[in-house]
Amino acid sequence: MDDDLRYWLGFNLVRGIGPVRLRALIAAFGDVRSAWSASESDLLKLRINRRAVTNLLRARREEDLDQLLRRLDQEKVQALTWDSSDYPPLLAQIPDAPPLIFVRGALKPADEWAVAVVGTRKVSPYGREVVRRLVPELARAGLTVVSGLARGIDGMAHSIALAEGGRTIAVLGSGVDTIYPPEHRKLAEAIIENGAVISDYPMGAQPEAANFPPRNRIISGLSLGTVIVEAGLPSGALITADFALEQGRDVFAVPGSILNAASAGSNRLIRDGAHVVTEVSDILEVLQLEQVPEKQAARMTLPSSPTEAALFQHLTSEPRHLDELAREADLAVAIVSSTLVMMELKGMVRQVGGLQYVRVYEHGEPYLTGTLPAT
Repeated sequence: MDDDLRYWLGFNLVRGIGPVRLRALIAAFGDVRSAWSASESDLLKLRINRRAVTNLLRARREEDLDQLLRRLDQEKVQALTWDSSDYPPLLAQIPDAPPLIFVRGALKPADEWAVAVVGTRKVSPYGREVVRRLVPELARAGLTVVSGLARGIDGMAHSIALAEGGRTIAVLGSGVDTIYPPEHRKLAEAIIENGAVISDYPMGAQPEAANFPPRNRIISGLSLGTVIVEAGLPSGALITADFALEQGRDVFAVPGSILNAASAGSNRLIRDGAHVVTEVSDILEVLQLEQVPEKQAARMTLPSSPTEAALFQHLTSEPRHLDELAREADLAVAIVSSTLVMMELKGMVRQVGGLQYVRVYEHGEPYLTGTLPAT
C-alpha cells in the first residue's frame, strides 16, 4: 500500500481542507506528506483559514493514521487518491474532484462509459415505467449506470442494471461501510459484486442531510451525461443536473405531465435546454455511444503504440485538423488517419467534423500509463 496514503486519509478527516486548499498545500510543500507535517507558522503563512489549521493540528495529534490504513484492509476497501493511476479519469476532470475516494467493489475501464440516472424518491407509476424502459437498454448498450442508492428512482436504476447483467456504481452520502437507506443493504452488496459502492466521506461517516448535495457532484462527475427521470422543485436530482452543467457534461430529462409536481423539475430542465429523452437512442446519439461494446473490445484487443502516444500528446479539448496533427507529430497523413480511426474506436479521441479531432480525456490518461511498447 502507498506509504503516502496515510496522509491522504488524515487530510480526509480535517474539516475545512477540501480540494482547493489541499491543492494549495501540496503545491506549497511539494507533496502530501510534507503538507501534513508542515509547521503551524508555515501553514498560516499560506493564509489558510485559522480554523482549518487548528483542525489539521488537532487531527495530527489525535488521529492514528496506521489504524486508518488497517481499517481499510480489514473492511476490504480500496482508497484512491489524485495520485492513483486508477483514479476514475472522468471524475479527475471535474474542477472539485475529491482528493480521496473509498471504493468497495471494483472500478473498471468499462466504467469510463457511464451515464447517471437519477430522480425523485417518491417515484410515480409513470416514472417507474420510464426507468424500466430506459435502464435495461442502457445496460445492454454496455453503459455503466451511476446513481445514488436512494429510495425511488436511484434504487430502481441500480436494481434493473444488475438484473440486465450490467455494471452499476452507487455514490453514497456516508462512509462506504454505512449503507443508507438501510433497506438497500442487500442491493449494495449486489452492486459491490457487479460494480462499486464509492464515497469521498471517511469510513464510519453517517448519512447526514448536508452530505448529500456535495456527493451529487461525484455522480455527475463519474458520468458522460446525467438523465433526470422525475424531479420536483426543488430536488436532489436537479442539484445533480446543475453539477453536470458546471462540469461541462450533458443533461437529459424525461418529459412529464404538466399536472404532476414530480415532473416540474424535469420539465423546467427541458425548457432551459436539457436534451429531451423519449427513448435510449436520444442519449446514445448525443453522447456518441452507439458503439460502446465495440470500443470496449477495441481497447482490450488493440495495443497502444508510440504513434498513438505521439498523436495523443498533440490533442486537446480544442479541435485539431488531421493535417495539422500530421505536421506537428512529423508523421505521414495516411498513418495519422488510420491511427486516429483506431483511437476513436478505443474512445481515446472523438471526431467533431471536417477531419477535426479532440481528445476524450484531460487527466489520468490510462492509455499512456504502462501500456506502451518499448521504443
